[in-house]
Amino acid sequence: CGTSGALAETLPALVNGLAPQTHAELWADFDPRAEPLDVEILHEWEEDGVMLQVLRYRIGIFKGEKAMMAAVYGYPKGGTNLPGLVNIHGGGQYADYQSCLANAKRGYATITIAWAGRINAPNYRVTPAEVKLFWDNQTDAPNYKVTTDWGALDGYHAPSKNGKDAFPSIPTAEWTLDAVESPRNNSWFLGTLAARRALTFLEQQPQVDGDRLGVYGHSMGGKYTVLTAGSYARVKAAAPSCGGISDRFNAKELHRNTVGDGPSLSAITCPILFLSPSNDFHGRINDLPAAVQAIRTSDWRITSSPHHNHQDTAEYEVASQLWFDQQLKGTFRFPQTPKFAVTLSTKSGVPTASVQVDASKPVLSVDVYYTQQGQIDGAKDNSNNTKNRFWRHAKAIRRGDEWVVEMPLISTDLPLWAYANVSYRLEQPVTSAGYYYGVRTADQFVLSSVLQMATSAQLKAAGAQATLKSSAMIEDFEGEWQQEWFNYRGGWARSTHKVYDP
Repeated sequence: CGTSGALAETLPALVNGLAPQTHAELWADFDPRAEPLDVEILHEWEEDGVMLQVLRYRIGIFKGEKAMMAAVYGYPKGGTNLPGLVNIHGGGQYADYQSCLANAKRGYATITIAWAGRINAPNYRVTPAEVKLFWDNQTDAPNYKVTTDWGALDGYHAPSKNGKDAFPSIPTAEWTLDAVESPRNNSWFLGTLAARRALTFLEQQPQVDGDRLGVYGHSMGGKYTVLTAGSYARVKAAAPSCGGISDRFNAKELHRNTVGDGPSLSAITCPILFLSPSNDFHGRINDLPAAVQAIRTSDWRITSSPHHNHQDTAEYEVASQLWFDQQLKGTFRFPQTPKFAVTLSTKSGVPTASVQVDASKPVLSVDVYYTQQGQIDGAKDNSNNTKNRFWRHAKAIRRGDEWVVEMPLISTDLPLWAYANVSYRLEQPVTSAGYYYGVRTADQFVLSSVLQMATSAQLKAAGAQATLKSSAMIEDFEGEWQQEWFNYRGGWARSTHKVYDP
C-alpha cells in the first residue's frame, strides 16, 4: 500500500512520457511474483477423481483499480508434485473445464484462463450474455455470474467492452493504461501479463512442482502461448496451435517490435512444438520456416495436418500432450524431425523429394504433400487462397534408408511448396481435450518436416518440366484418394480443396 492507502500500481508510470519501444523494454519492469494473488473461489466440485474450481486471481492494479482474471483450475485428487499447464483459449472461445479434467486424468494440474470473460463449467457457464450482465453490474439478474474484470482497462475480446478491438492496434483512450501510443495499451500485452500471473498461481499451489510448467493455446491462444514463452524463462515447454508465427507484418513498427510474434519467437529458449495445419488462416504454414529459424532452442517439433484450417483431428492434436509428457514428465520420447530434401533437377524433369525418418517408434506411413498455390514470401496474404489451396499427395516409397516421391507439376510459372508427414503408432491410446475442448482419443501421432519452397525461377533454372495435364475428373476414388480429402469429426462425410487446383 502507498501512503494514501491506495494499492500500488503494477506497472511504473512512463518516464517523460516515453513508451517502451522494444520487447525487452516492454517487459523490463514487470515481476509476475511481486503481488499477492488475492484468489477467490467462485465454484468447486469433484468429477471422476478430479478436483475442479472456478476461481479468480489478481492480474494487477492499473490506474488505481484491481483487475481480476477468472479461470478454471483442476488437478487429480490427492496429486502431489504435479507438472502444471496454463491453457489459453482462442478468440470467441471459453475457458473450458474439459481441458483441466482431461489433463488431470493424465497427471497434470491445469489452469485455463478466461481472458475474454467466457467460462464453460458445470453449473458455472458464462456466455457473452452473462459477460454483459457482469459489465453492467446486474447482480439481481438470474444468470448473473462473476467473471474476469479488467478494471480500468479492456483486455476482453469478441466483444471488447468498449467496442474497439485493441489487438491489431495500439490505441490511446480513457480505458488504456498510457496516454501516449504505447504497447502497454495493447491487449496482447495485457493477456500475456495475465498468463504470466497464471504461472505464478500454479507455482503457489501445493499440488504443483513450480519448476515444471508449460503453456499451450489455440488460435489467439496460440499467439498468447508464444508471447508468454518468449517473455518468461520459467516456461519449460510450449505448444502453440494455429497462432504465434504470422503476426510479423503489422503496418506499425512499434507493434512489430513489441507485441508482434517476431521478438517473442526470437526470445524463446524452451522446447516448443508448433501445431500448424497447412491451410490455417491465422498461423500460416508459409511463415513457419522463419519462425523455426527465429527461436533460440534446437528442441522443437512440428505437426502440420494437410488441408485443415484452424482445427485438427486427434492424431495431430495429441502431439501437444505428448510434448508435455516428454518435457515435463519424461514419460515419452519424440522421434527426431523428418529430414526432407527436394531435388528440382532430374532426368525426367519431374522434381523429387526424399525423407529420412527416425524409426525409433513404429512408422505407419510416410507422406509428402505439395502445392503450387500460395503467395511468395513478403506478399500480402490472400486469405481465400490460404484456406483453400490444394495439396497434392504423394505416398513415399522406401528405398534403402530413405523414402522417396515424385512431384509432377502443373506449371513451371508457379512456385512449389512441399513438406513431409511421418505417422507413428502409439504404444497406448492417448485421450485429450483438443483445440475446441472436444475429448478425443488417438492411437497414432504425426511429425512433420519443415516446409520447403522453390520459386518459379528456380524450377526453370533446374530444368523442371510441367507434366500434369488438366482433367475434368475431380476424383476417381481409387488408391490413396482419401489423402487429398479431409474430415474433422469422423463419420462418412469428406471435403476437398481439389476444385481450386490449377
